[in-house]
Formats: sequence, structure tokens, C-alpha cells
Amino acid sequence: MSVNEETGVPRGRSWRDVDLRAVAPFAALALLLVVGAMVNPNFIGFANLANVATRCAFIAIIAVGATFVISAGDLDLSVGSMVAFVASLMILLMNSGLVADPVLMLAIGVAMTVMVGLLCGLTNGLITTVGRIEPFIATLGMMGIYRGLTTWLSQGGAITLQSREIQTLYRPAYFGTIFGVPVPIAAILLVTLVAAFILYRTSYGRHVVAVGSNSDVARYSGIRVNRVRVIAFAIQGLCVAIAVLLYVPRLASTSATTGMLWELQAITAVVVGGTALKGGAGRVWGTICGAFILELVGNIMLLSNFISEYLIGAIQGTIIIIAMLVQRSLVRKGR
Repeated sequence: MSVNEETGVPRGRSWRDVDLRAVAPFAALALLLVVGAMVNPNFIGFANLANVATRCAFIAIIAVGATFVISAGDLDLSVGSMVAFVASLMILLMNSGLVADPVLMLAIGVAMTVMVGLLCGLTNGLITTVGRIEPFIATLGMMGIYRGLTTWLSQGGAITLQSREIQTLYRPAYFGTIFGVPVPIAAILLVTLVAAFILYRTSYGRHVVAVGSNSDVARYSGIRVNRVRVIAFAIQGLCVAIAVLLYVPRLASTSATTGMLWELQAITAVVVGGTALKGGAGRVWGTICGAFILELVGNIMLLSNFISEYLIGAIQGTIIIIAMLVQRSLVRKGR
């Protein structure tokens, strides 16, 4: 009998056998769309929804990486600071004038960004595994390091891309379209498809879930637990790099405050999407749904004027607490 990869439930079973944690995010998304349409008729328009999806691209892509880390039973609190650090290095490199040709300089900047993102993720993974430090403490320390380095690089101010030629070349990476689809949305779909294939269709994906479920049992089964965890952190770093590649052409500038609290938003998107914070289950498409829900909540707040948009952080914190309470309730009921 075939199995649904997202829910883990054999096809052909009754609705009572469906994992409610997998269905809940999509039900909540549908409800938000209805509420938004009632609040403001313009909410449900294609232009507004496309704008919402584009704006959530950074968090959505970072959250995809966080899905791997959390599914493996770990946590990365450094992603927001990592964004600021990697973006700063990218802009500084392109401002250096190392290469006269703007196309080649941009290509070098992109390659360096991917490499630095991977190295940052690997560093987090190695400190956690080889150093045997709890991921919460390890990544909390790295969060301070990345943020401090960014402040030092920017001297407390902003780092702005100076070359007009590179800005013109790079601008379509955020504002352009591919067959009518905004580039950030296309990037979300591509990253999610690749991540879903890795998590659901490869042995590594199965190992991630096994390690998150019970690392001791996974180790006795012959799984190289530390390698699985380090690769998960590396995937997180790669997703951060991809988010940076989309973020830099948007403003062509970064500062020490870039990415502030993005780790909270990424973790919230993962948990709202149905992935258990304790590990052992990963739902990539649910994560994307969770990221979209967070952005929709902010959009509804902006359009309705019922609640101040300055309370968005408080609302997101409330959402993650509610999501955890719902998960615990479902686990107690055996769902």
C-alpha cells in the first residue's frame, strides 16, 4: 500500500487516521484567507497574495533548512545573525573592486555567499557534535559571534552596495519574474521541491527522521548520527545563503540589525507547519505553509487596523506557543 510522505499515513485509510498536525496548517491557511477576504476585499487579490508570498521568501527558505535541523532533534538560533554576517561579506566583496567586470564580480560574490553560508552551517554543526555542546547553547553563542562580527564590519552603521552596474544586474534576482512568476516565489518552490525530495525520497532523509526520533537507536542501527546532524546544519547554512542572495538585491544594503528575530520566525514557521520541535518528523510543505501564515497574519493586521502592526512580534510569539500547545494536545490523544 502506498504511503503519503507528508502525513506518513497509508493511502486509502479513513480521515480519522490522518495526522492532524499535517492537516492543521493548511486548514489554518484556508481560514486566514477567508478572514482576510472579510476584512478587506483587496486582500484576496492576486497582487496582494503574490506580494505576501514574495515578502515571506526569506523566512520560508531559511525555515526549510530549519526543518532539517529540527527534524534531526537540534535547533539553530543563529540564522538571523548569520544572514546579516553573510550579506555583509557579500556586499563588502562586491565593493572591493577585486574584478573590473561587474558580471564576473557578481558571479564571484554569489559563489562566495554560498560557500560562506555552507561554512557557517558546518561550523554550527561541528561545534554542536564534535564539541558536544547543546545546540541551543552552541548556536546562541554563534548568534552573538555573527552579530558582533557584522557590527564590527559595518562599524555600527550600514554597508551599501556602491556599484550601480552591479545593482542593475542584480536587481532582477528579487524584482524580476520567471514566466510571470516573481523570482522569490520561484526560488521558494525550487528549494522546497529539492528539500522534499531529499527528506522524503533519500536515505539521508530517513536518517534525519531516525536521528530525531531516537539518536541512540539510530546509532545502534549503524547510522552515523553526528554526520547526519552536521549535514543538517550545513543545509541550514545553504538555505541562509540562498535567502541572502534574494535579500541583497532588494535593498542593496545591510546592517547589524539585518535579520533580527528571523530565527524566531523560522522556528515558528516550522512548528506551525507541523514539524515536532523535539524532532523525529519533518514536513517541508507544512513549513512553507507556516511561513505564509505568519506573513498573512502581518498583512491582515496591516490592512485591518484592528491591531497595531508593531505587535507582530508579540503575535508571532503567541502563535508558536499556541502551536506547541496544540502539538502536545494531539500527541496526548495519540494523533
